Amino acid sequence: MFTGIIEQVGTISAVEPLGDSVRLTIDAPAILDGVALGDSIAVNGVCLTVAEHTATTFTADCMQETLDRSNLGELCVGSPVNLERAALVNARLDGHIVQGHVDATTTLTSRNSSEHWDVLRFALPPNLARYVVEKGSIAINGTSLTVSALGDDYFEVSLIPITLRDTIFGKLAVGGTVNLEVDVLAKYVERNLTFRT
Repeated sequence: MFTGIIEQVGTISAVEPLGDSVRLTIDAPAILDGVALGDSIAVNGVCLTVAEHTATTFTADCMQETLDRSNLGELCVGSPVNLERAALVNARLDGHIVQGHVDATTTLTSRNSSEHWDVLRFALPPNLARYVVEKGSIAINGTSLTVSALGDDYFEVSLIPITLRDTIFGKLAVGGTVNLEVDVLAKYVERNLTFRT
């Protein structure tokens, strides 16, 4: 489990295609102190397992299911990625509950910059629209964000300077693909209501 509070922007240092999977090596020196084989690290919001590591890099395997449902298959050497280690149960939950299980990908359709923040508009996949509410939480590339505006086919997030600086969103270009994870609580509520009716 994760909180959606990004700890570091890492860099893809190697991509090894393995037929129906890919092995990624990620340069991430700031978050690897105490890392162990089998630990979970969210990469652009996708929960990956540490298969190998050094003092400055870790390697993780991505199966076809992960590549089909996320933007990890688009990564190449030099790509920046949002990184977060699994949450500690004794720490504050600053974001929201993020599982690292991507629901869909979508694209950035526009960005409007003001003096101190940016408003990013993303296309809203129709199959996820029922889980997204204004002022609710959504994870985009693993970052816990608040929905600041909502339409039938889009949603917006308003990003403060620290988020623009410390995540990949400061440089995300219009047309860029991102991973989405909606609030898991909304999915459980819907499923419970389905069984009650």
